Amino acid sequence: MKFWLFLVCLSATTLSAQITPDQVHSDFVLRQRRADFDRHMKEKTIRATFALPLNSDTEEKYIEACWAISQFLLRSPEIEKGFRNIFARYGTLSYETQRALLEAVYGVYPTEFKSEIKKVRSREKHAKLFAMQTVYLYRQDRSKPAVVLLRKQMQLNFPTYKDNVLLVQLDNYLQTHDKLLKHQTPDIKTLFAFRKLSGQKTIYSFQRWNRDQPGLAILQEADGRFARDSSGKLKVFQQLARSASNLPYFITNGSTPQGIYSIQGTAVSHNAFIGPTPNIQLVMPNEADSLFWHNDYDSLQMPLTNYLNLLPPSWRTYLPMTESFYAGLAGRTEIIAHGTTIDPEYFKAKPYYPLTPTMGCLCAKETWNITTGKILQSDQLDLANTFLATPGTTGYLMVINLDNKQQRVSREEIEKLVAGFAEK
Repeated sequence: MKFWLFLVCLSATTLSAQITPDQVHSDFVLRQRRADFDRHMKEKTIRATFALPLNSDTEEKYIEACWAISQFLLRSPEIEKGFRNIFARYGTLSYETQRALLEAVYGVYPTEFKSEIKKVRSREKHAKLFAMQTVYLYRQDRSKPAVVLLRKQMQLNFPTYKDNVLLVQLDNYLQTHDKLLKHQTPDIKTLFAFRKLSGQKTIYSFQRWNRDQPGLAILQEADGRFARDSSGKLKVFQQLARSASNLPYFITNGSTPQGIYSIQGTAVSHNAFIGPTPNIQLVMPNEADSLFWHNDYDSLQMPLTNYLNLLPPSWRTYLPMTESFYAGLAGRTEIIAHGTTIDPEYFKAKPYYPLTPTMGCLCAKETWNITTGKILQSDQLDLANTFLATPGTTGYLMVINLDNKQQRVSREEIEKLVAGFAEK
């Protein structure tokens, strides 16, 4: 079994109509399937691989092992020893193996590999690997002197770093991240009013800066009204915007960037971990420009100007809303809003349990009957059906960090944001 294929395959079948819960079924969630998968992953994908010599013939197996460890946040003395063995051969490895190692180490061992990271970083020549190494060290020491040294090494390794979009985002992150945690988010009601005038559907995914805390999404219909249930209660949908690695937004497989995404409709994925629940297909700016725009595009304007024009004037200078723009420019792709068949018990000790992280997408809460394979509860299905309940299959989705509170985004908070807004 090619473990990593489960993670990277995002092919899908397009849908245009609502489906009912009894139409959603997955064998992948069955008790025995989960047990078999867990055993194979730990015994074959990881343990057996780490027992092999590391060379060009076995590197692909090591990549699979690192992806598995990263996705399921697995720790053990055996894994730690395996990582140290990989670091010992780091300079001889392919880029793909190096990246898989760094992603797993960042996600699972946040402090234990500082010396190894510092050593390889001093001579790193690949921008993305350097960025991953840098944010690992920054997370441990965010003091001003430490940041000065981190930036100095970047200037030494990459004298023309200002020509590299990813390194520019890294530099901005080092200098502004802590400051942004304290900034006030612009007035949300102003955004609601502006999007109402657009005549387009808009999904808002409200998150925390600390992505360990799950967020909530709401849907504003094309007429400006917010989706509500039959009793008039605001519909909210649980979403986790944290990737398994929790790398920053500008790095592949990092947590979901803030900013604007173009909704392309709904589809059913063939990825076993995402599952058969209809997902919201999204396109990032700079990922597929011809698809991104649902409004007039001024070819005489700079792309960023057109992007910012999707926001009210008071939001256009709020830098966090440009994360998706620059993440797309740096090469991030295939971020969607989907469900999950992953066993939440892997994350039982985490603040976001029972939601499950993925590889940077917005992942909704879903629970399954592990005896029948039927869906029991799905915020993702409710979101997709709600989106399709009114005419039109396109629109925009906006990811917004509200603040840095160390708690889940609550229904009460979102209802206060919506309260008083003139929907009619």
